[in-house]
Amino acid sequence: MKGATLVFFCVKSTDTDNAARAIAPHLEADALVLSLQNGVENAERLRELLPQAVAAAVVYVASEMAGPGHIKHHGRGELVIEPSHLSEEVACLLGEAGVPTEISENVRGALWAKLVLNCAYNALSALSRMPYGRLVQGEGVTRAMRDIVDECLAVAAADGVTIPGDVDAAVRCIAETMPNQYSSTAQDMARGKRSDIDHLNGLIVKRGEALGVATPANRMLHVLVKLVESKAD
Repeated sequence: MKGATLVFFCVKSTDTDNAARAIAPHLEADALVLSLQNGVENAERLRELLPQAVAAAVVYVASEMAGPGHIKHHGRGELVIEPSHLSEEVACLLGEAGVPTEISENVRGALWAKLVLNCAYNALSALSRMPYGRLVQGEGVTRAMRDIVDECLAVAAADGVTIPGDVDAAVRCIAETMPNQYSSTAQDMARGKRSDIDHLNGLIVKRGEALGVATPANRMLHVLVKLVESKAD
């Protein structure tokens, strides 16, 4: 049965293909699928799987699954979305619902900016089992984050990506505005679920290899998370 004209696509990057195939029969021809996912490749993948319009979105929100059917909000909640035939209408609807929403011509850059933040925090939070505020107080952590971020920026530059804003300030801001937040990777691993680390630090490693950019810090984080996941398996 069809009928959906607007879909908020919020699954993990590892579930993109299966979820896209599941919703395909229910989409109207003029529907918009809004990808609210971590990673920088999901919207492109959805366009390969669906004939409907797809728009990427960047989500800045701190939350956790506190229990079955229970989401706990820790802070923030704004969106940056890609232009589309429905983006203006969606932005108005979300704004009226109290969700600040910006339409940007450089969503690719904004997605990469979010990717850099995820690469800096997610694996370290997962491996240490610490929230962001405590994490950054650890000995040598900010220096390690600096190495991770520098590699991400080098890969982005080699890939022709223009990242908006002050990345260093954004990295600092995460711990300041979300001190009690555990990364989504940490939450996945705590629940015994497969994380999307392949689409975070793993993507930096993959793109770095393709572009001739060394990424030793991101490679080590990717390997360590994969080892911990394999142990849980």
